[in-house]
Amino acid sequence: MSQRAVDTVIFDLGGVIMRNGGPRDFTRRYPDHDPAVVAEIVMGPHHLDTDHQWHRVERGEISLEECRNITKQKLDDAGIVATVPATAPPSQSNPFNFELNDNMVAFIHDLKSAGIAIGILTNNVKEFRPMWWPLMDYESVFDTIVDSHEVQMRKPNPAIYELTMARLNATPTRTAFLDDLIANVHAANALGMHGVHVEEDSSGAIATARALSGLL
Repeated sequence: MSQRAVDTVIFDLGGVIMRNGGPRDFTRRYPDHDPAVVAEIVMGPHHLDTDHQWHRVERGEISLEECRNITKQKLDDAGIVATVPATAPPSQSNPFNFELNDNMVAFIHDLKSAGIAIGILTNNVKEFRPMWWPLMDYESVFDTIVDSHEVQMRKPNPAIYELTMARLNATPTRTAFLDDLIANVHAANALGMHGVHVEEDSSGAIATARALSGLL
């Protein structure tokens, strides 16, 4: 075992522990339109925490139905309509038909076996909990789960990172953080954490996080 640079590893959920659920899964539903424009309308600016309807639903301030109604009106106003092919996989027709990333889950269990503290920090929606909660025994695997709608904060607000680390008795310089949104990784780095960007092929991020945690 190599030298360990971190004692704690924190994971995002959608696009990290899950193969899907990130912005790219939303924008693929609108292949005839600029994905950057679609993402801005549907999910708002990733690098900010604003009053955008998606940010509000992730903070638990409005319901998913309210969020969807606002989003539909904005998409209609922009002339944007979903055109997902009938042959598209479930993750494209509904980005929240969650699918576990088996390689990431294996890494999580390796960390657990090595006695490294692990947690989840997710920007999420209350109504999505029944879709991902049954897929894994989260409460027995993770030392803490910080869900934005429950704590009324969301990434990239530094306070939600600090809350997560406080629950894990972690220090930033000894903590790795994995997220599929580069803005959230930058926010972690700004706090002194080891931010790791998870791309669609998560193998590189897993290798980086394994090296940081001494599990090569």
